[in-house]
Amino acid sequence: MSTVENAVAAPADVHLPIYMDYHSTSPMDPRVLDAMMPYFTVKFGNSASRNHSFGWEAEQAVEVARGQIAKLIGASSKEIIFTSGATESNNLAIKGIAEMYKERGNHIITQVTEHKAVLDTCKRLEKYGYRVTYLPVKADGLIDLDDLKRAMDDKTILVTIMSANNEIGVIQPIAEIGKLCHERGILFHTDAVQAVGKIPMDVQKMNIDVLSVTAHKLYGPKGVGVLYVRRRNPRVQIAAQIDGGGHERGMRSGTLNVPGIVGMGKACEIAGQEMETEAERLTRLREKLKTKLEGALDYVHVNGSMEHRLPGNLNMSFVYVEGESLLMGINDIAVSSGSACTSATLEPSYVLKALGLGDDVAHSSIRFGLGRFNQEAEVDYVANKVIDVVQKLRELSPLYEMVKEGIDISKIEWQAH
Repeated sequence: MSTVENAVAAPADVHLPIYMDYHSTSPMDPRVLDAMMPYFTVKFGNSASRNHSFGWEAEQAVEVARGQIAKLIGASSKEIIFTSGATESNNLAIKGIAEMYKERGNHIITQVTEHKAVLDTCKRLEKYGYRVTYLPVKADGLIDLDDLKRAMDDKTILVTIMSANNEIGVIQPIAEIGKLCHERGILFHTDAVQAVGKIPMDVQKMNIDVLSVTAHKLYGPKGVGVLYVRRRNPRVQIAAQIDGGGHERGMRSGTLNVPGIVGMGKACEIAGQEMETEAERLTRLREKLKTKLEGALDYVHVNGSMEHRLPGNLNMSFVYVEGESLLMGINDIAVSSGSACTSATLEPSYVLKALGLGDDVAHSSIRFGLGRFNQEAEVDYVANKVIDVVQKLRELSPLYEMVKEGIDISKIEWQAH
């Protein structure tokens, strides 16, 4: 990579490396850590110990957190079930509903751009005889509600559609999906990991029956998550996937991670108070980044709807540049060329391919995830650095040169050696 030397110096107020991968995880807010600290040391009780003050203290802290989380999504605290994170929440929701309602039907509907925690869970259920419909998405990343209607039949027991995509940041029409499901008496689950704390989510207004959240995407600790399970209109029942002790209303046994739960509660409380101003700030920073990149470079385009999009998400393709080379050239900036859970593979992103992008364009795509602790000076540095590296890589690209000369490369017959 010696051909792409660093020609962009970081100003004094920018500290390298820069973190711009907030969709994969977020740094913990110091206020969250402060709330958690006592529960590692002096308030160390087991919340299931009902016969002494140490247990009562832990149980009370858990109940406070339940209320903080419930308030953020418009639920009641009795509808909050603690898990180890969103992957477990998704598994518990989908497998738990499939098992509990199998007498009623065996059909599940999801979409092709879901997170692997949903897709792989659905694939597992197919092995057990369940039917799964994987809805396509349009070029903007949104599902077609008419496709959803057509897919529903009298054996459909569950629709699971994510609120916001982890790669392209596209927000699905959740309220409309929920309304459709409730009209047909079908349960609706949403993986709301990227949405909760970033955009308003209300399980009542949106007709959501089951919802997955994780703390580490909203400035809380890793290893703790929640499954919201509706108790009324309709009352949702879920078969436990982990047995032993009957914790969490019998849906999820296991000693609760009290410090993590306290942290998740505090993170949700902060999100509720600051979400609106934070969303405005992140939208402004994202637009600045987008404008600078589009202004200086040709053959760049945004993937997914700009209208229905998370404030801090920008997923862009830099055509005629290899994504891995670009990542290596900007190695002092943490960004992603796919979702954090699948970026270990060199396959082009299945999410981008679902939008209709070819392998070459999908491979040239970068996901910028802006968050709470990003500053304007960092956006300027990142934009300048990306522009510099893309221009240098394109100077080395015969394809780019041919396109600039007006040659239609789609008509070239490449000779195999």
